Amino acid sequence: MLAWWFVDLEDSRMPVIEIANTDPKPALPRASLPTPADSSPEAMDRALTELAGNLEGWTAVPIPDRRAILQELIHDVAAVAPRWADLCRRAEGIAPQVPTAGEEWLVGPYMVLRNLQLLDRALGGIERCGHPTVPGPVRRRPSGQVTAQVFPDTVWDRVFYAGVTAEVWMDPEVRPEDLAETQAVHYARGDSAGGVSLVLGAGNVSSIGPMDALYKLFVENQVVMLKMHPVNAYLGPLIQEGFQALVDWGVLRLAYGGVDVGGYLCSHEDVDEIHITGSDKTVEAIVFGAGEEGRRNKAAGRRINTKPITSELGNVSPVIVVPGPWSPKDLAYHGENIASMLTNNAGFNCNAARVLIQHRGWGHRGALWDQVRRAVDAVPTRHAYYPGAAERYEDFVSSADDALELGLPVRDLELPWALIPDVDPEQGDSLYFRREAFCGVMSETALDAASPAEFLDRAVEFCNDTLWGTLNATVIVHPKSLADPETAAAFERALEGLRYGTVAVNCWAAVGYGLVISPWGAYPGHDVDDIQSGSGFVHNTLMFDRIQKTVVRTPFRMSPKPLWFSSHATALEMARKVTEFEEDPSVLKLPGIFWEALRG
Repeated sequence: MLAWWFVDLEDSRMPVIEIANTDPKPALPRASLPTPADSSPEAMDRALTELAGNLEGWTAVPIPDRRAILQELIHDVAAVAPRWADLCRRAEGIAPQVPTAGEEWLVGPYMVLRNLQLLDRALGGIERCGHPTVPGPVRRRPSGQVTAQVFPDTVWDRVFYAGVTAEVWMDPEVRPEDLAETQAVHYARGDSAGGVSLVLGAGNVSSIGPMDALYKLFVENQVVMLKMHPVNAYLGPLIQEGFQALVDWGVLRLAYGGVDVGGYLCSHEDVDEIHITGSDKTVEAIVFGAGEEGRRNKAAGRRINTKPITSELGNVSPVIVVPGPWSPKDLAYHGENIASMLTNNAGFNCNAARVLIQHRGWGHRGALWDQVRRAVDAVPTRHAYYPGAAERYEDFVSSADDALELGLPVRDLELPWALIPDVDPEQGDSLYFRREAFCGVMSETALDAASPAEFLDRAVEFCNDTLWGTLNATVIVHPKSLADPETAAAFERALEGLRYGTVAVNCWAAVGYGLVISPWGAYPGHDVDDIQSGSGFVHNTLMFDRIQKTVVRTPFRMSPKPLWFSSHATALEMARKVTEFEEDPSVLKLPGIFWEALRG
């Protein structure tokens, strides 16, 4: 999900993208991975007692000591990074030394190291002036809403992410002169309350649980019980090794097990708050109970667990394509851009592209869909490691008359990719609009409109009122389209009107996750009766309160190829190098990274 590029300022110099199947399909033994035994009630009781006993001491740790802890964590996480990435690769059935293996470096140790470095810089800002330093301008939009540019933050960001910006859009009630008061509120008020937070980790992306724990510890001043998800519990001992400094301070403990262990922890008297990355159904089960009894409790508004819960859940993620004067190169580039949003991590991402929204009358609609199909077809099928994938895949494919299944599974537990064209947008209760596939399935729909501006207005309405979830959305728009004042005005309305926690322009919205400095979470306003994509934000290393959304912008096309693109030939080598760079940034490491980027 890391994007690394230079901006290609001369369109004519960029060659047509050639997509090649870069991952061979050798026979890959399904080696079993060691999984820690389920935690016993006695062990969990003891761990929670220790955490509760150390809470007051943690909230009193001064900032210089916290920064020293972060430096120790950076060293220790870097030390386990190769083993971390390799364990995830093996678990997900990825052959060694193929480009796809780079994913496990990027979404694991790289992002955790980046998180640690950003937290250290934020604490440095608090030391100097009482709050983290906002690196970019603070502006008011024409509507009066305050935005703060949080990315790029350093000179390295400008080198590795040329042309990329991210803004935090604040609650409309926030004024520019009050912005600093919304930052690091737990530090500003000398918050000694804290709390014991139960973090229920996710099983699909290895950085989620550790970064959620870091957020609770360093932004919200809580101590953490991190329960590993059964899917990636094998990683727990390595996370503990990398986070040993926090374990030694007595402010982090890990637990292992399934539903029974999770239920025990959620109801434990020493747990003050809960954070979960996962399914809306899991949140409902925690709050109301499982099965028929849970449904009755929800209908009656009767909670069996009244603890505060924050969550990052699923999404039927839209990709809105604004009609415009696209060239064949544009179509090829964004065909792969969109395809990569689906195929990354075998489709097991909450921010994977799920619905491509096009203008029905756009002359390039069919050509773009063909480029998406071509790019998806070039991606080798993947091990469907996440539970229930085959059943979900069958539900979605069997519900369509003309599903296009792509790729040739050659090993057990692999699934084809599936594209579902021309879903009727008037079928608001369609499976493709109301349920997250959480596997390699994406649909396409088209809206009628008299102009690009009208299309944008209709697309925003369709996303907000028809699609399930509010986590992230992408808008792809050609710069020449924005030269038209009517389209430009509609584009700005779209950025304001889309009710999503992250809105990305021209890139996969997962870039908002990967930048880490930007808040990541659902659009505000959900309660447990209609939780959808969740409540609250994580990452958010500038420690803002009262956030509405993040807006990430990139150039229309980037060169060299973004690292998340499925055909990036040197993704593994480059991912290793940027992870090493994040541990200890140095100009001496740049030539090797540049070389791998240009070869990709």
